[in-house]
Amino acid sequence: MQRRTFIRTSAVGALAVPFVVRGTQRKIRIGQIGTGHSHASGKLAAIRTLSDDFELVGIAQPKEAAAKAVPNSGFYRGVKRMTEEELLSSPGLEAVAVETELPHLVSTAKRAVAAGMHIHHDKPGGLNLSGFRELVDLARRKKRVIQMGYMLRYNPAFQFMYNAARGGWLGEIMEIDAMMGKMASASLRGELARYEGGGMFELACHLIDSVVHVMGRPNAVRGFQRDSQGDGIRDNQLAVLEYEKATAAVRCNHRDVFGFSRRRFQIAGDRGVIEIRPMEPGNQLELSLAGARDGYKRGTQTVKLPPRRGGRYDGEFADLAKVIRGEKEFEWSYDHDLAVQETVLLASGMPLE
Repeated sequence: MQRRTFIRTSAVGALAVPFVVRGTQRKIRIGQIGTGHSHASGKLAAIRTLSDDFELVGIAQPKEAAAKAVPNSGFYRGVKRMTEEELLSSPGLEAVAVETELPHLVSTAKRAVAAGMHIHHDKPGGLNLSGFRELVDLARRKKRVIQMGYMLRYNPAFQFMYNAARGGWLGEIMEIDAMMGKMASASLRGELARYEGGGMFELACHLIDSVVHVMGRPNAVRGFQRDSQGDGIRDNQLAVLEYEKATAAVRCNHRDVFGFSRRRFQIAGDRGVIEIRPMEPGNQLELSLAGARDGYKRGTQTVKLPPRRGGRYDGEFADLAKVIRGEKEFEWSYDHDLAVQETVLLASGMPLE
């Protein structure tokens, strides 16, 4: 979405909605590898819903978990089961959604890209920077798209915010304050125990992706980790991303009983402020402006946005189909994704290599 178009248009809110293609365009043959990621069933649902854009070839478990059964309920019902090798060698296959458990994401994605596939790679970019860098280098050489599964990219309120910030509505950005938490169940705490970075690594990576999208790679990152229960799980975390003239504070608290309703993203400049709270479904935000802009008045106002079209992840896959068909350029670069992965690791206190 071009910034000039955003600024010229009086009905700016309409531009915040992901454009979901419905037409007679060439269908993309796509498969999914993995069912272990927390978003796996939702991503499969999006692929099957967007039947004008995609032809689902089948689903496979990754080599590392080949014996694990694919569920047979919900959107998994009726999907052809295949081995990873069978899926990647399917005639005409162009794309793969990588939805494995986190430790297998990057290795699976490398095999898919090596086989010539564009990929939707769920978040985050693996357990270190070196493995993800190898994946990115491979994708560059093969000219394949890596679409990371950071869902806020296609949230209407966040799309509004991205464009407003870049369009100069907020002036020079001075601060970002963001929080994403929940009350973790015993099973989720067990999952978080697998990763040194805790919730900042597994959940707040969504926020970091948006901060870097607006502000770029930070000059420095300081992470503060707290284990509130003495069980080795980092469940109360703060990261400060430093820029030349700005700071961004990102919190992740997995003992917050009101975590979902308190999730927020606030960005402030010397000409305006946007606060998105709650973050989902993303159909409204609070906009404060020092001067009137494009139909929005000076002062503070609530901006109502058109509801998201389709499910939570439909916008991601609709965009991916357009990119693969050559209808548009992909907005998130390889270098952006590398900067996000590095920042996520530093923010969560994990080693880079």
